[in-house]
Amino acid sequence: MTLYALLLQSRPPTTLFGLITGGSLPTRIVLLLLAVGSLMSLYIIVHKWRQFREVRIQGDRFLEKMENAQRLSDAYKSILALPDSPYGRVFRQGVNFFSELRPGALREGSAPTEGLSPTQLEALRLVLEKEEAEERDELARGLQWLAIIGSVAPLLGLMGTVIGIMNVFLGITAAGGSNIMAVAPGVGEALITTVVGLAVAIPAVIAYNYFVAQLDLVMGELEGFSSEFIGTLAREGRV
Repeated sequence: MTLYALLLQSRPPTTLFGLITGGSLPTRIVLLLLAVGSLMSLYIIVHKWRQFREVRIQGDRFLEKMENAQRLSDAYKSILALPDSPYGRVFRQGVNFFSELRPGALREGSAPTEGLSPTQLEALRLVLEKEEAEERDELARGLQWLAIIGSVAPLLGLMGTVIGIMNVFLGITAAGGSNIMAVAPGVGEALITTVVGLAVAIPAVIAYNYFVAQLDLVMGELEGFSSEFIGTLAREGRV
């Protein structure tokens, strides 16, 4: 006699909680995996939401300082007073590389220096792009798990449903009848995993797409700032 047939001999569950707690072992394993995925997804969503909110606040402060600065050297002094941020790291990386090529050029009262050569300018652009890529990798960390959970959770729920339906037919065969009162709890138990799988996947997919859009927005601002940084060097006659 199968496990499902033994369950048929007891009082069938009539509530959602009863279907979960009274489910077969495969169903409980699937639900446990979905619960772990749900907790992981919730942690990532809260963490990334806080991270992107902080980055947006830092970006507003950074851009405000940049707009109020008259010269690149003034902007550098203002940015040093701000908390560390992706915007500040890209800016400092560009300034530090320029200072290595033209030592002392950004000091107040320094004599005019020769501008950067085309090769040096291209190297500066590559340095900025490298820092942008590192910032993108840092901000994107954890998002791949939201994508994995969002795609795997429905399949895991479907697998639990298929296993449950198989147990239903095995139970019908073992009991020698197909009474609807005996079959309904098994069908409900089979479908619960699909419902839970979708409930886990939908928030993960929504959050993933939202954070990807936020990431693209931040990266667009960083790329625009890098171009503005080189433009500022050109306006000050350093390129």
